[in-house]
Amino acid sequence: MSSDDHTNDPTSLPNQQAESAARTLLQASGIDRIDLACTLGSGWGEAAGHLGELVTEIDAQDVPGFRTSWVPGHSGSLKVIRTPTGKHVLVIGARTHYYEGHGVDAVAHGVRTAAAAGAGVVVLTNGCGGLNPQWDPGTPVLIRDHLNLTGNSPLRGAHFVDLTDLYSPRIREIAQQVDPSLDEGVYAQLPGPHYETPAEIRYLKTIGADLVGMSTALEAIAARAAGMEVFGISLVTNLAAGISAQPLSHEEVIEAGQEAAPRIAALLAGIIDKTLEEN
Repeated sequence: MSSDDHTNDPTSLPNQQAESAARTLLQASGIDRIDLACTLGSGWGEAAGHLGELVTEIDAQDVPGFRTSWVPGHSGSLKVIRTPTGKHVLVIGARTHYYEGHGVDAVAHGVRTAAAAGAGVVVLTNGCGGLNPQWDPGTPVLIRDHLNLTGNSPLRGAHFVDLTDLYSPRIREIAQQVDPSLDEGVYAQLPGPHYETPAEIRYLKTIGADLVGMSTALEAIAARAAGMEVFGISLVTNLAAGISAQPLSHEEVIEAGQEAAPRIAALLAGIIDKTLEEN
């Protein structure tokens, strides 16, 4: 590709930045590649400690393209962990949310970095509102499909990507082997940062949403475009507006995550271990 072609390629700069970040992580870890990446959303922070031995931990601001998240419940660092079987997992605790205003490339940077570091699988977790009143706060739910209601995409130009079976049926089956009680649902990503109105929740239920939050869908699209297998799992941290009798708050999200942490950390570690065994 000539320099002119490179300049005109809308994916060039984001991919260059992801490759630079991947080199930084691999050099700091002293390894050749990452096998699997995991982005930890609100409530999922304890999971990293269940995966294996910490190889390295780097502040997000020290890795090209990353920034320390100001959102409570996110660690602000990137960790490389070696599993008992010798595989390497990149744990991203520095998710950039769309509502932070840094642009969609910043949102997709974590999964693009993971792909550039060699990861073939990405696990996306989040804390979310539940539209099913049978799912109490603290309930983990597998993402079967999503509704991207941000009005944006991480892809540019004539980059047409098939999103059929975006959320890996193979890994969802592994998850249900680990915990047969897991339900599945459709996740809707809205821009945020405000919570939804009761009328918006009624609309979301009408169009097929079971879960609602402010992350994941844009990252999943970018991961598929990068050739990765995608697995998504939500933690219901609150019932959605109009279903919950209580006002919504981020403090409620944090509290539900803390209460559920031991169970969901062990669950996620079990799913990742079994996924890596089969890869």
